[in-house]
Amino acid sequence: MRYVVGYTPSERGADAVALASALARAQGAHLDLVYVVDRRTPYVAMNPEGSRVSAAEQKVLSAEREGLALVPKDLEARFHVRQADSHAAGLIDAAVEYKAGLIVVGAASAGLFKRYTIGSAANALLHASPVPVALAPRGYRHTEPITRLTLAVGQRTGAEAAIDVAVEAAERHGVPLRLVSLVELDAEGDSGENINAAHVHANTVLTAAAHRLPEGHQVTVEVAHGRTIEEAIDDLEWDDGEIMIVGSSRLAEKNKLFIGRTANKVLLALPVPMIVVPRDYERFDTSPED
Repeated sequence: MRYVVGYTPSERGADAVALASALARAQGAHLDLVYVVDRRTPYVAMNPEGSRVSAAEQKVLSAEREGLALVPKDLEARFHVRQADSHAAGLIDAAVEYKAGLIVVGAASAGLFKRYTIGSAANALLHASPVPVALAPRGYRHTEPITRLTLAVGQRTGAEAAIDVAVEAAERHGVPLRLVSLVELDAEGDSGENINAAHVHANTVLTAAAHRLPEGHQVTVEVAHGRTIEEAIDDLEWDDGEIMIVGSSRLAEKNKLFIGRTANKVLLALPVPMIVVPRDYERFDTSPED
């Protein structure tokens, strides 16, 4: 299986490599570090031995050296240069060509430490990617295997693609799965009814997930509430090696991402990486032979 990593020689690029490494380590996934250059920028992939290297080529060579140096020694990785009209387009093209199960990117550099501010490239991915997108918060440096997956189940039915991804990934990584429903106490309607509905729906998903996982696999459910989604997130305990999975908005086109209002609120407070799954997505990553 292969993960496409959106790499740039920056803190954001280092965040992406760290997250991709943590995700890949449990199953030996191959990392494809993709460095996107503007299609209008002259670039020669290889130079005859002894020829002069241009400034643009030197920049790419430096990026390759720095990027691969960030990858743990026990993982396989390859560096690619792709010319495209935009960073997002280059990553999507790479993911499709390599049959990757995931695109991994870092949050915008303007974000607060361990928080997110979605830049233009990540925003474009969240509206167009046909495969799940993993977002690393600024300053993320955890490269050890992930320790738990948390799935945001919401209070309504739906998001089956995200549920499928979470269940399959928990089994594949061999980590506990936590189902979380987030409730805004100041939302319209009775707060008690909202909390009760969240419990009922989360436990329904829990029962279904437990039947699909091997006997004894740890699956738990929590309902977090607060005056805001941000307060609900802060009310939860998070492992350093945890990943949160959310489904794409119902407004998304089939097999495309569109991050919804609640997920946007979650990003403002979330201290761990987030994976966003396209609507109706049917495959998380490829078989080893791919």
